Amino acid sequence: MTRFDPVEVHAAWLPAEAFRAIGSRRVLLCGEGQLVETVAHEIEQACARYGGSWRQREPDEGGTDLGPGSDGDGSYELILGLTSAGSLPSAADAVVERGALGEEGFALARRDGLTAVVADEPAGLLYGLFHVVRLGEAAFAHSRPVELHRPAARLRMLDHWDNVDAHPVMGQVERGYSGGSIFWDDGVLRADFGRVRAYGRLLAACGINRVTVNNVNVHSTEAHLLTDRLGDVIAIADALRPYGIRVHLSVNFASPIALGDLPTADPLDPHVRSWWAETTRQVYESIPDFGGYVVKADSEGQPGPFAYGRTHAEGANLLADALAPFGGIVHWRAFVYNHRQDWRDRATDRARAAYDHFAPLDGQFRTNAILQVKYGPIDFQTREPVSPVIAAMPSTRLAVEFQVTQEYTGQQRHVCYLGPLWSEVLGFRPWGAEGSTVAQIAVASGGGLVAVSNVGDDPFWTGHPLAQANLYAFGRLAWDPQLDPIAVLDEWIDLTFQPFAGEGTGGAKLRGTLHAMMDESWRVYEQYTAPLGVGFMVRPGQHYGPDVDGYEYTPWGTYHFADRDGVGVDRTRASGTGFTGQYPQPWSDVYESVEQCPDELLLFFHHVAYNHVLRSGSTVIQHIYDTHFAGAQRAAEMRQAWEEIEPGGLVTPALYARVRDRLEEQVRSAQEWRDQINAYFLRKSGIGDAHQRRIY
Repeated sequence: MTRFDPVEVHAAWLPAEAFRAIGSRRVLLCGEGQLVETVAHEIEQACARYGGSWRQREPDEGGTDLGPGSDGDGSYELILGLTSAGSLPSAADAVVERGALGEEGFALARRDGLTAVVADEPAGLLYGLFHVVRLGEAAFAHSRPVELHRPAARLRMLDHWDNVDAHPVMGQVERGYSGGSIFWDDGVLRADFGRVRAYGRLLAACGINRVTVNNVNVHSTEAHLLTDRLGDVIAIADALRPYGIRVHLSVNFASPIALGDLPTADPLDPHVRSWWAETTRQVYESIPDFGGYVVKADSEGQPGPFAYGRTHAEGANLLADALAPFGGIVHWRAFVYNHRQDWRDRATDRARAAYDHFAPLDGQFRTNAILQVKYGPIDFQTREPVSPVIAAMPSTRLAVEFQVTQEYTGQQRHVCYLGPLWSEVLGFRPWGAEGSTVAQIAVASGGGLVAVSNVGDDPFWTGHPLAQANLYAFGRLAWDPQLDPIAVLDEWIDLTFQPFAGEGTGGAKLRGTLHAMMDESWRVYEQYTAPLGVGFMVRPGQHYGPDVDGYEYTPWGTYHFADRDGVGVDRTRASGTGFTGQYPQPWSDVYESVEQCPDELLLFFHHVAYNHVLRSGSTVIQHIYDTHFAGAQRAAEMRQAWEEIEPGGLVTPALYARVRDRLEEQVRSAQEWRDQINAYFLRKSGIGDAHQRRIY
């Protein structure tokens, strides 16, 4: 049986106490295989800690009827096993028909004092174990009819933007706010893989099954992971495999030039095609369960097929063809736009770019090519409409991309629980109330969900301990997009702060405090930062803190067009960039109409006067003042609520201190946002605050 080294880091949502319900009972495990051995290890550790007992029965022991919860040595309270012939006692075997659960699904039931978890494949058994951990004592409290649990999306993936060599500007992790990489340390693979194994365990417990281990901006050293440094990738894959995690690799489109000494990377050149085919064969020879490639091409300086007059479909298909014999997939990112714009040109619109580039290519991508589309048309801003690309390519596999790392939402210095944002996006219906949701589109296409990781080598994994909830929530929503994000937050609280989040007075207070701080934290962040759908009012480069005009006159795009008369970007068909025309009905007309456009997106789609009356009844300028004062006040209230938690009781002193320090910074930053945004628009508009509050 595989053994894993302990890691001296915060346990996140898998503290030992979370396994008490399992570890204090008699458990029977039926089945074999690497992931079953992982389940066995978890059960063994829990029983050793909490006084329970367990036994693993191999399939060749036979499938005789041992009676409800019994194998002749006494009654079992929990059975976990595969539905393969002969592996289960009949009491558990009858829970579900064999073959009904798929590769990762599981069934849970409880009757006659026995809780049973069954799965068709070992991965399902692993996910079933962690579901029992989530339930705790509730898994053993009452009779439970058969529940079938299957992931909505087969592909539930995290992209790490980790650099092998520390980048001179971005550091070891690009857009990482949690310390260095857990994989790489200034040019070399980390020697201690205990942290990587612990990470794989956390991911499996929330439902993530794939990881890309390096930055989508593939620098010179990272390019070699495909060839002469493939051993590093093999080591990571070996560490994550026991928890059902398949490894992917970001690759440089120009690798045939950089690594193969070819004069071209033209996707239609036969020598280029041969190079990719042979290189990919060698990868799979070393890593048979390798997931595939991730590519950022023709974007922000990265090479791509445009250099050869080829389309993105031709570029993606080159790699898809190389991967196809081995069952691999290529994730081709749709983040392609002109980052050398003229700010004077109001016709150029970054929001249009992905649709303009990719919608005409629908149906031209191979079946193992997945177009990876950011959920919004710009770049993970605090508030954006859903990208029109998601509805525009019915004949293409689409993965919807989120950003768990808080690049534009506080950089893990601010409390900003993103579950409600993602839930809104996943539930959005591009064709109106009777049409499919974004989640249904991604699932039906076979593309799934992808997110940028927020993990680093920080002792709390995510820098801000409460930012762990975002990683957990992404995994759970990728497994089941219909979950209530506040219920998911409850799961994370109960697991992470066991036993203090139990039924006692202290646990109830902690749970209430965390919900008061986190439930609305995304909207609170929106209140004191970007108003009514405006984005990029951040300091260029670092993307932290307010700088209203920081990007407004740069080649990266123009985002608010504030002048003395009004604010907002005209993206209408009638008088603007025409972006509203990229949406299907009814949203094309809803966004086109200044009267119908939702308030929270008004300035994304329209340039309006400061005294324009919102559907809420407030004017635009008064809304800006009111929300920024209210948001800063809410941030101060979060800090006050946390200060009422006693360190050392409900939470460890170290965790309490880290959260307190981050809240201090959040309050300072929220006040800075309030003062700079309000002062800017007061000076632009000349219209004072109706409540005569102090504006600098």
